[in-house]
Amino acid sequence: MKIIVRPANIEDLPTLLDFEQKIIEAERPMDPTLIQDKKISYYSVSDYIQSDHTEVVVAEINGEIAGSGYGQVRDRLDYFKQKQLGYIGFMYVKEEHRGKGVSQAIIKYLCNWFESKDLEEIRLTVYEKNPRAIRAYEKAGFEKHLIEMRFNLEN
Repeated sequence: MKIIVRPANIEDLPTLLDFEQKIIEAERPMDPTLIQDKKISYYSVSDYIQSDHTEVVVAEINGEIAGSGYGQVRDRLDYFKQKQLGYIGFMYVKEEHRGKGVSQAIIKYLCNWFESKDLEEIRLTVYEKNPRAIRAYEKAGFEKHLIEMRFNLEN
């Protein structure tokens, strides 16, 4: 089995929009702040595909799109050493292809893309209640850095 990671194109959009809804479906139970009863969207996937500062990728196995992700160059505030960083998001792997190294292949591709942009740091966010994703990111070399906390004033 060979995993091929390539830049996404507009023809991939229907599959990518489906992946986005599957991400949201998986994350809704982890995040009580999300609207629960109507369709929402996290990403401007078509804009990202056409952007110079974002690289949307798909991973294919036997010609089938098995996963997705994006890398995005983001500006930082003046008090940081680096003026820009890389950000990874939109990570999704079809259930039947999980555990096959798809996410690792996507992360490796995106890390190479960030290196070509002369970036020194990559960040991402993941729900604490998503241990499988956390393990995948740790396997790729990511370390926990910040903990975001919230307090709900309405009880």
